[in-house]
Amino acid sequence: MSAKNPYYNPSKTHHTPDGFTNAEPHNRQEGDLKRWRKERKALRLPAPPEKGYEQFTSQWWQTADFSGSDDRLWFLGHACLLLRVAGRYILMDPALSDRASPMSFYGPKRKTPVAATVEALPPIDVVLLSHNHYDHLDRATVRKLLRRFPHVQFIVPLGMKRWLKRRGAHYVEELDWWDEHQFGELTITAVPARHWSMRTLWDRNRSLWCGWVVSHPGLQFFFSGDSGYSNQFNVIGQRLGPFDLAAIPVGAYAPRWFMSAQHMDPQQAVTVFTELRCKKAVPIHWGVFELADESLDQPLAELAEAISQSKSPEIEFKPLKIGASISKD
Repeated sequence: MSAKNPYYNPSKTHHTPDGFTNAEPHNRQEGDLKRWRKERKALRLPAPPEKGYEQFTSQWWQTADFSGSDDRLWFLGHACLLLRVAGRYILMDPALSDRASPMSFYGPKRKTPVAATVEALPPIDVVLLSHNHYDHLDRATVRKLLRRFPHVQFIVPLGMKRWLKRRGAHYVEELDWWDEHQFGELTITAVPARHWSMRTLWDRNRSLWCGWVVSHPGLQFFFSGDSGYSNQFNVIGQRLGPFDLAAIPVGAYAPRWFMSAQHMDPQQAVTVFTELRCKKAVPIHWGVFELADESLDQPLAELAEAISQSKSPEIEFKPLKIGASISKD
């Protein structure tokens, strides 16, 4: 007998009696995971970057520099971001360990260095978590953050508070889709995403997943978290856009027949840029962990091609080096 969902609200379509679900149907079939793993092994995927890992790191990585005081967004690799707005620092999906795994000796290994250790970060006011997968929620990183910033505020989707409390977090706010939390002049809103959650064999979809919008009189920012393509992006753009800055995922999409339910591809990311009504955006979810069949540099090549072939090839949706930053202006 499955556990009951303590947050269950039958009026909400993404709630189920025993957890959460996506609004969109998925095309997964029984045996697809086994089929993908077999094909991946046979084809020896993913391939290295075109010019090798060392050259990729040389081209796409730098140590983060947090100097200055202007409103700014840093890409710290994969889905880890740091936003400075009105002097506040908001850290998103920090996963700064060597592996995206519950084990230190097995699981997806980091292919590019960490751009900033916890010790090198500026004073963090808020940590936003999009969901509980290991490449977005890392236990060792969370513990280091709590040791350095014991009073930091965590804002998370429904069902994640207990995990954080057990690791020593004192200030945790759980939100459902479209819920808001006020933090000084900042309004932080949880928005829909198309994904799933799981950390053990027994908790699949027991906690929610989401994206985040950070609103301030001087800046409107969108962070996707992890998501497949969804018509909800158009809704988010209409309700909370336009956005001065956005972070949109472009990686872990191959093969599309298997990954499309949970990760968008670069072509879809370009569509999302338009639907969100973005002024500027940075691609995320690339360059660190090999979670799917594409090589580390393939998302960037496909993104450039998708933009050039789009109706608006002049859009400001360009990759940052891991560790680099961008302002809204």
